[in-house]
Amino acid sequence: MRSTALLLSSFLLSVPLAQAQSEIRIGSASPLSGPGAHLGKDIENGARMAVDDLNAKGVTIGGKKLKWVLQAEDDGSDPKTGTAVAQKLVDAGVVAVVGHLNSGTTVPASKLYASAGIPQISPAATTPLYTQQGYRTAFRVVANDKLIGRALARQAVDRLKAKKIAVIDDRTAFGQGLADEFVRAVKAGGAAAIVSRQFTHDKASDFSAILTQIRARQPDVIFYGGMDAVAGPMLKQMKALGIQARLVAGDGVCSEKLPQLAGDALGEDKVWCAVAGGVEQAGEAAFAAFGERYRQRYGYPLQTYAPYAYDAVMVFAAAMQQAQSSAPARFLPALAKIEHAGITGPIAFDARGDLRDAALTLYTYRQGRKTKLQVLRAQ
Repeated sequence: MRSTALLLSSFLLSVPLAQAQSEIRIGSASPLSGPGAHLGKDIENGARMAVDDLNAKGVTIGGKKLKWVLQAEDDGSDPKTGTAVAQKLVDAGVVAVVGHLNSGTTVPASKLYASAGIPQISPAATTPLYTQQGYRTAFRVVANDKLIGRALARQAVDRLKAKKIAVIDDRTAFGQGLADEFVRAVKAGGAAAIVSRQFTHDKASDFSAILTQIRARQPDVIFYGGMDAVAGPMLKQMKALGIQARLVAGDGVCSEKLPQLAGDALGEDKVWCAVAGGVEQAGEAAFAAFGERYRQRYGYPLQTYAPYAYDAVMVFAAAMQQAQSSAPARFLPALAKIEHAGITGPIAFDARGDLRDAALTLYTYRQGRKTKLQVLRAQ
């Protein structure tokens, strides 16, 4: 009886191990609650589509057909929660992480992933600090703030002919960082003046004091560093105060939800924004097909980041296939050298983990819809 019990015990102990060996667990970290939840859910949805596609295709690693699993966690756009989520994913045995959305959560979380040797690809975080820390596990598939700030400054001055510019940021790592890069580029160009620099926070709803100060300066353009949940109400209050200036912003504002958040204050060609990625003509059909597949699956259009999250998972899978291993230490060197044709364009990383030859897409809003204007190559 004892020997039978021991055999049964050994069998039961072996089941979780066999199950663990048959899975490739990918982590996804983004805000699934709070004002940024629609953008964070966009990341999870994109990553989940990729995982499902890998399972449907029967992708093998090392000659074995394994089950791909996505573990999605909510960081609430909060740095402390972000580190707790990162530790949870590390403890769960994920071999790679797609995330985070916000620069303020991405940077502190990246230290934990680096310590565990787990590769991380952010589909959204743009702060230069993320890849300047020297972690060989940190990558991104979008342009960084330096590139976006310079591009938006050129558009504000050269295309919108702004001479006087006011700047507002939400004091987050993303918002302030992007605003600082924008201001630096405007000043370097010398063709326009920064006439006001104001601050708010990422949960603010009343901007009457700072907008009244800005109105007195009569700017041609207001630059906002932050997210759409704040930009929408800000646009409404700009309209109420009779401010005619255009609003220029980065990809945190450049969402499909902004028309709902801003209502009739959105206007025509009033908001100009850039997404830190871009698909040129040759890739437009595949990108549009992905967008339609997303809409059919989830019942609403993608916001901004789903295609980049999808590509992040596929880049991990390509690196694992090249290395013939899902062990992070084995496929990390292949990831650093990867050349992948993604739905968001060609993906290859420089020595820091930044996207090589990064693109940006300039948008405005017309008749209540986000309208693509131009793909720009970062300079």
